[in-house]
Parts: sequence; C-alpha cells; structure tokens
Amino acid sequence: MSAPAPTGRRILAQAAYEWRTLLSNGEQLLVSVVLPALALVGLALSRVPSLGPGRRADLATAGVLALAVVSTAFTGQAIATGFDRRAGVLRLLGTTPLGRSGLVAGKALAVLAVLAVQVVALGALGLALGWHPVASGWVPGLVSVVLGAAAFVALALLLAGTVRAEAVLALANLAWVLLLGLGVLVPTGELPRGLGAVARALPSGALGDALRTSLVQGGWPWVAWAVLLAWAVAAGLGAVRWFRWSG
Repeated sequence: MSAPAPTGRRILAQAAYEWRTLLSNGEQLLVSVVLPALALVGLALSRVPSLGPGRRADLATAGVLALAVVSTAFTGQAIATGFDRRAGVLRLLGTTPLGRSGLVAGKALAVLAVLAVQVVALGALGLALGWHPVASGWVPGLVSVVLGAAAFVALALLLAGTVRAEAVLALANLAWVLLLGLGVLVPTGELPRGLGAVARALPSGALGDALRTSLVQGGWPWVAWAVLLAWAVAAGLGAVRWFRWSG
C-alpha cells in the first residue's frame, strides 16, 4: 500500500477542491461576486447613502471589497461547512490522512484564493467606475483583508459547527444583510453615534473602516486591526471548543 501524500500536498489538493466548489456554485457566485458588483455600481453612481468625505468611487470600492470578504469568508464558508457537516463529509474527511487540521487549512487557503479572484474582478470594475487607490495603501489593505478573512472564517466555523445546517443558512444570510449597514458599505462615522460605536466594535465595522483607511487614505488602521484580531482569536477559540464534526 502506498504512503499518503505529504501534508502540504494534501492541504493544497483540498484547497483546490474547495476553491473549485466555491466558484462552481451558482448561489455562492451570486453572493460572492454578482451582488458585490451590483452594490459597487449602485454606490458609485448614486448619491445615497452618504459615504463620508472623499471620492465616492474610492469609498464605494473599499466598502465593496470588505463586503466580498464577508461574503466569501463568512456567508459562503458557514453555509458550505454547515451542510458538509450535516451530510457527514467533515466526519469522513477528519478520519483521512488529511486530518481535521488539514481540512481547516485547506478551507482557509481556498477562501484566500477566492478572495484574490474577487479583488481582481471588483478592483477592475472599481477602476472602470473611477476608483483611484492610494499606492501606499496596498500593504495595509492586504493586511486588512487577511485579518478580516481570519475573523470571519473563524466566525463561520463557529456558527457552522454548533448550529443545524438549515439554521446556519438562515442566520448566515441574515447576518450578511445586517452587516451591510454596520460598517461594511457605510462608514461607521456616518452612522448614528450609538450605532456607530457598536459597529466599530464589530468585525464588520472594523473591516470596512480598515479598508477605507488603507485604500482611500493610505493609513495604517491599528485600532481596527486590533478589533479584527480579537474577533479572530475569540471565535477561533470558540470553534475549537464547541465545533461538532457531525450532526
């Protein structure tokens, strides 16, 4: 009997499978690419809602890139993982040489790969609509995307591993809708004072503000990054503690 492939190769193979699955799913493409693209066009060409000071196309593109992270890292992963758990796929994969840690690593790499496609596609659309990103903002923007992806993947796994698949579907889609107005597309500074304070403490507001600070102002959003890191650690620990691989 042949020996199993090296760990790195197994993880890359799983990541490639997850990536193909995400991109071939019509519902996932709708949430991950089509709806963010429509949101970008609508925000860039309209005058409402207020996006604060700055060029509207720049602010709209930064917000929609944050929406792409939420769509793929949270909504898409929560739904896919929840139904895989119900079908017993996770339990079976956890007993293979891939292992549970390899499965999680494969999912994380797949999310980053899909996000790369989204950034290219939505960035190209943003450029066509007049987006002029600040060159000094690319590095902090990349850090913001990675930290945002980590926080929302951890939240997705926590939700998918503790709730029935049908409830995951409902809650993930509801959260996607609610988070749109809690700092993702609309800056927290444009929200009512109390709501804005709440949004800044949420991963949605932290991610949206981080990308706007990075890509529009060229700044380094240390406070927003701290919020995202805190959510990633807390949700990650919760997922490790309560995630159920079957059921």
